[in-house]
Amino acid sequence: MNKLLLMSAAIVALAGFSAVPQAAGKAKWSYSGDAGPSKWGSLHASYSACSSGKNQSPINLTRITKSDLKPIVFSYKRGGTEILNNGHTIQVNYTPGSTISVDGKKFELKQFHFHAPSENTIEGHSYPLEGHFVHADAKGNLAVVAVMYSVDSPLAELDKAWNHMPKKAGEKKTLPTALHAGALMPKKRGYYRFNGSLTTPPCSEGVRWLVLSNYKEISAAQVEAFSHVMHHPNNRPLQPLNARAVLK
Repeated sequence: MNKLLLMSAAIVALAGFSAVPQAAGKAKWSYSGDAGPSKWGSLHASYSACSSGKNQSPINLTRITKSDLKPIVFSYKRGGTEILNNGHTIQVNYTPGSTISVDGKKFELKQFHFHAPSENTIEGHSYPLEGHFVHADAKGNLAVVAVMYSVDSPLAELDKAWNHMPKKAGEKKTLPTALHAGALMPKKRGYYRFNGSLTTPPCSEGVRWLVLSNYKEISAAQVEAFSHVMHHPNNRPLQPLNARAVLK
């Protein structure tokens, strides 16, 4: 498989979604039962990192080390044009041209999707919803900006997506108004950083995780709308931190 295909596979796997049919023999997975998270590593040879990996995500962000992290440089424009239900999450696909800069490299925003409750926790605190904004650089390296959402007041930009949320797995729709990813994030964007993995099979490692330390407010009704369509929690259980450092 060439580098472009590997990059595409990694991006869609992070949301548990494949834009192409699964390869012959590739096992289906779920968030519970016989194909649930504790079984992922044994479902298919390509999923082995789900059980054998040492830098798996999500994690409880703890043992935090203060560091001189440089700010993430966001260069976003409106580009969320398509919303889909892939059976594992609700995902918004983004048109090219929106980027972040980290480590002197540019990563382009490809898509964002959601988990309820949050996959990562911060010092043991779980949030009702977490957004993953998935970026890739020219070499296919991934960087995920994670945003925690707390229940308070409605988030208007999220309603622009939720009003067109597909109810059935495999269904997708074109959004009449392109979404702005920046409007789904807090204004203050300090962050935690750690090395991690995809949170869905194949659980590939080497992902830059950038978890914003401030949360964004949404309403209880917005959380419920997402959970009602998913029918079940879609968060992978916390994984061991092992020897990793969490920087702030």
